[in-house]
Amino acid sequence: MSANGCRQASTVRFRTEPTPLSRRWTSKVSSPPCASNSKHWATSKTNDRRPRHRNDLEGREAVFASDSGDLAMTKLPDLSRLTEAAEEEISRGLLACQWALARNGKLIGTQTLGPVQPETRFWIASATKPMVASAIWILMDEHGLELDHPVAEYLPEFAENGKGRVTLEQVMVMTAGFPNASMAPADGGDPERRRKRMASWTLEWDPGTRYVYHGASAHWVLAELIERVSQRPFCDFIEQRITAPLGLPRALGIPRAEQTDVAQMSEAADPQTRSEFDYATKIEIGEPGGGAIMTAPDLAHFYQGLLNNPAQQWEPSVLADGTGHIRCRLLEESLQMPANRTTGVVVGAGFGSAWGDSESAFGWTGVGGQIAFGDPTSGISFAFLQMGDHDPTRAFMRGARLSRRALRLAL
Repeated sequence: MSANGCRQASTVRFRTEPTPLSRRWTSKVSSPPCASNSKHWATSKTNDRRPRHRNDLEGREAVFASDSGDLAMTKLPDLSRLTEAAEEEISRGLLACQWALARNGKLIGTQTLGPVQPETRFWIASATKPMVASAIWILMDEHGLELDHPVAEYLPEFAENGKGRVTLEQVMVMTAGFPNASMAPADGGDPERRRKRMASWTLEWDPGTRYVYHGASAHWVLAELIERVSQRPFCDFIEQRITAPLGLPRALGIPRAEQTDVAQMSEAADPQTRSEFDYATKIEIGEPGGGAIMTAPDLAHFYQGLLNNPAQQWEPSVLADGTGHIRCRLLEESLQMPANRTTGVVVGAGFGSAWGDSESAFGWTGVGGQIAFGDPTSGISFAFLQMGDHDPTRAFMRGARLSRRALRLAL
């Protein structure tokens, strides 16, 4: 960032070895330079002991890692097309972005552009959803949750208003029939009020007969299931069983006082109302359908976890089913695209996917252009995070362009 506030292209340096994602943390915290010069800087709290990325190189630059020969990628991929694409988006007016590419548990490359730092966390919006679903996968193995059983078997109050026949699978693949059911933040953040609100929801169609994207409602049900079965707040369970075993910091339920290093999503707006999202509240209550914050390397590493299961968090057959078994191929009605939903992710060219040519790649997108995926064929994972865009189509296509370039590097 120059003194007059103009964006500058990043420089490129090379590492001699890949960066193991499990050894990327340091407790040293420092405030980013010139934090007071722009409202878009995400400042860091000096008393925040959250693990931080080690930043061995100065400035906002692309960091590449060469391959030592023991990885599936036998030579350093040419990431210039990725860096050039990201820099081109900045030149077109995108305020800030960050991407990360990983393979076999190691960071291959990452780049941060605009008035943010490598350790800046981004609101990942609906890209939160697979993380919450993956917690259900753990409970399926450890507590016997069954996909074909009614949700009301585990949450009796959910049966009200004709919802007693809705199954767990229908909730997870978004055919449950309550896509527009609302959950006010004050209700979502209070377990008792949350349960009453969910009990009041009504069905819009016969469960299992239509696919319509459930933007928030389905994952509130999953969050309540996590709490009821594990006897722990769902944000704590996800930290203890999902992110911490992967060496990642807490991603859900972050108090406002600890959100000072989060990129300000001033460019993101609700595509329906054009009103700004209150993402700080979503982050604070840990909205399960869209309240997580992460860096791009964090998010890419989460997908490495789904690809490789290094901490053995998930029973292998449950993980394989969750990341590869398409259980819903119904058409998304507005675009006439197949849903291609598993119990937690979109696979291949399903509705909402943007990762190109691999039929086995799985992931999720989020409002504002956030995107992340893993590809079992090549072993790569990729995350692209940005400060948002008032034009949802433009934001989506921006993420799609970079994601497809990342995938083509490895295919």
